[in-house]
Amino acid sequence: MAFDAIWEWVIVGVVILVLFGSAKKIPDFARNLGRATGEFKKGQAEIQDEIRKAFSPDSAATSSKPDSQTIELAKNYGITTDNRPIADIKKDLSEKLKSGN
Repeated sequence: MAFDAIWEWVIVGVVILVLFGSAKKIPDFARNLGRATGEFKKGQAEIQDEIRKAFSPDSAATSSKPDSQTIELAKNYGITTDNRPIADIKKDLSEKLKSGN
């Protein structure tokens, strides 16, 4: 069994050398792959932070003027919007959407 595992690794190594041309290109490929992975994770974290900021109660409370789309959607669902903070409107809208009514 150990003999088979050694030959399998030899075959994998040969395939890698054939695909990349030489042993010098393999570390470059690995380095670039690592950088690309890091950039992807960094971008993913930035997007998640922006989503958290957009839906956090603090950011909703700081904006005093509600956006027109939220108001229009709330009115479509029968939620009163007159002289109410946007945070309350969004909260009611969220509850209405979760309940499915």
